[in-house]
Formats: sequence, C-alpha cells, structure tokens
Amino acid sequence: MDFHINYFVEISALFGLLVGSFLNVVIHRLPIIMESEWQEEAQGKASQSSNTYNLLTPRSCCPACGHQLTAWENIPMFSYIYLAGKCSACKVPISLRYPVVEALMAILAAEIASRFGLGLPAFAAFFLVAGLIALTFIDLDTQLLPDSITLPLLWAGLLFNAVNGFADLKSAVIGAVASYFIPYIVAKIFSLITGREGMGYGDFKLMAVIGAWFGWQALPAMLVISGVSASVVGLGMILFGKKDILSKIPFGPYLALSAMCLLFFRPQLTMLYL
Repeated sequence: MDFHINYFVEISALFGLLVGSFLNVVIHRLPIIMESEWQEEAQGKASQSSNTYNLLTPRSCCPACGHQLTAWENIPMFSYIYLAGKCSACKVPISLRYPVVEALMAILAAEIASRFGLGLPAFAAFFLVAGLIALTFIDLDTQLLPDSITLPLLWAGLLFNAVNGFADLKSAVIGAVASYFIPYIVAKIFSLITGREGMGYGDFKLMAVIGAWFGWQALPAMLVISGVSASVVGLGMILFGKKDILSKIPFGPYLALSAMCLLFFRPQLTMLYL
C-alpha cells in the first residue's frame, strides 16, 4: 500500500509541474483576453482580427523579442535551469515567477496526494489549488479576480460537497452565501463612512468560493487568516516605503492563503475557535 501511495505522490508532483506550466499561460494570457473582450464590448463590435489569441494559441514566445519557444524550452523547471533563466535568443532574463508557479503547484500536488490518497477528494483539492494559484498571481499582476475562474470554483465546491466532500451540502450553501454577504455588508458600511472602497466584488466572490468548499464553519478562520496576513504584509510594505497608507493592495492572495490553510489544517483551525 505504501508503495502505491508513494507512486501516486510522485506522479502527482510530476503532473503538478505540467499544470503549473499551463497556469503560467493562464496567468499571463487571461487578463489580456479579458482586456480585449472589454474593448470589443465597449466599441459594440466583434473583433475583426484574423489572429487567434487564446489560452492555446499562438505558441508561447519571449515577450521581449518574440522568439517562439521550442519544445525543449517549454519543459517545466528544466528549461529555466537549462537556459540559465534567460531567453535563448535575446538573453533577456525570464521572470522567476515561471519556475516558482511550477514548483509551487508540484509541491502542493504532492502534499494533496499524500494527505488525501487516490480518490475524489484529492482530485477536487487539486482543482481548487490550481484555481487559487492562478487567481493569486493574476490578482498580484492586475488586481483582478476573473469570474471565469471564481465561478467554476464556486459551483465545483457545491457539487463536491453534495457527494460527501469537505462539508455537508447545507453548510456549504450557507457558507457560500454568508461568506459573500457578510463581508459585502461590512465593506458597504466602511464605504459609507469613509467614502472609499475597501474591497472589490471579486474578493466577495472568492470568499463565497471558500465558503462553498469548507462550509460556514470556515468563515472565522478565513477572515482571521486573510485579514492578519494582509495586515502584516501591508504594514511591512508601508514601513519599507513600498506603499503608503492609502494604497490599494490585492486581497485575493491572502484569501487564497486562508483557503490553503483550511484545506490542509481545517480540523486544527476549527478546534482553535470551537
């Protein structure tokens, strides 16, 4: 049995590398696709361009010189090391984020496989983590949390909990509703008092995702972990002169962190406040 579990963990880590490579494409291209769609809607017409741009086409290329990557330059982790972190054509440095996302996805996939074993919970957790990683880095880049990721995660959480997932279905539904509307009401009161927007609708939707996956019982832990981590990082950035006190910071990464903590340490976190 241990042999089969170890084999599953290794396969999951390898698969995580591949998924991480695809997530890099999603993180880079999805905001560009969204921007193009918004411009087309604003102009009231469909794109007349003959060039197809989506998550699959065209082939990946260097953003600096346009060099199309070969198969050998697209191998997760290996290619970055082999190329010494630089484009093979123009020698411009490649962002360290690419191998970081790949390694992060591989590590989390292996941890999921180790904790949940071969079965539906592992595949569900893998889907959730992949979505959270994509949302985290998109939010860091653009302060956007795309509905094309958050809404599928929301419905997937409810469906998973309909078949004995991480919470019962009733708790999941209440969790999704409460995790959206309670912070929404607080944010609206804050806006009325200060005249400033405290959070965006994407944050509320991501909170609903977490509630849908882990139930209403997870709401206190989600708020505490995300709030404290965001405050610590924000204060550090202010002290080091990276931001001022009125600067907006993306909240999605901290919500994603709280979801990861709930995925791996939910019983311990629940015991802390029960």
